[in-house]
Amino acid sequence: VQLQASGGGLVQAGVSLRLSCAASGRTATMGWFRQAPGKEREFVAAISWSVGLTVYADSVKGRFTISRDNAKNMVYLQLNSVKPEDAATYYCAAAGVPMTYSVYPMASRYDYWGQGTQVTVSS
Repeated sequence: VQLQASGGGLVQAGVSLRLSCAASGRTATMGWFRQAPGKEREFVAAISWSVGLTVYADSVKGRFTISRDNAKNMVYLQLNSVKPEDAATYYCAAAGVPMTYSVYPMASRYDYWGQGTQVTVSS
């Protein structure tokens, strides 16, 4: 499975942005991670395939929304009220098999990764 992320760009703080990720085939849990320069990759959000169970990092809860369109093999990340600290390269990831939601934040549990899309935030 190949993942193609898009939608990043330069935005002002406070605005909204939507990232998209297209999968070349069917996947199970899909998630978004991000990595800022000089920092480790961190979990942002994930969503299950079947019932749409979602998990968010505390830093984005209430501002970001993850969704998916299984018919199109797409996952989206809506970023609202973007902050300068949200600036990073955002990566979409997918697991080949379902997993319990408690491990959604674990990058090692994902089998496929996209190339990343950069989000730059000006204050």
